[in-house]
Amino acid sequence: MIAPKPKNECQRLNILWQYEVLDTVPEEVFDDLTDLAAHICEAPIALISLVDEDRQWFKSRVGMSKKETSRDISFCAHAILNDGLFIVSDASKDPRFKNNPLVTGPQKIRFYAGAPLVTPDGHALGTLCVLDSKARTLRPEQANALRVLAHHVVSQLELRRHAKELAAARKNSDQQRIKLERAQAEIARLRSRVGRKLNIRAASRN
Repeated sequence: MIAPKPKNECQRLNILWQYEVLDTVPEEVFDDLTDLAAHICEAPIALISLVDEDRQWFKSRVGMSKKETSRDISFCAHAILNDGLFIVSDASKDPRFKNNPLVTGPQKIRFYAGAPLVTPDGHALGTLCVLDSKARTLRPEQANALRVLAHHVVSQLELRRHAKELAAARKNSDQQRIKLERAQAEIARLRSRVGRKLNIRAASRN
């Protein structure tokens, strides 16, 4: 079953793209959070998944060789429609997922738990999720830890965006300073030329 689009899909995608994180290189701070999620939840697969227009792209991944999959088969596309944790205990028995290639294919995914990555303004960009080939669920402390780690993922995305904005502002400021210095230098040259012409004219009158 293909997940319906969120009501705020256009806004959500615009916000996602503003983070400028899609198709970027791996970053240790995100990999550490994914590793921790896999360890705490005792899961062989853990992902930071960002749900793009027609794909889900993995900013960080443990136990998954693919960098992205089609959005049509994405568990995370369903998870972002929920405010809280989205759990599928046995995908092979769930009408929404039993025919999903991730379930019927070589990976034989059975268990999925995803905590939505919700921005400060309320847009779900994707999930921090854990998956397993065994049907199971999370213990309460694991579920809580996954939610906390998802919050930290969002915090790191915010820090990353602010750092890029500051760098861009600093670059713009430097460019403006260079333009100002060039303008001042040009004004100084013009004044010098005008001064020389005035001196020449004054000398010729004498």
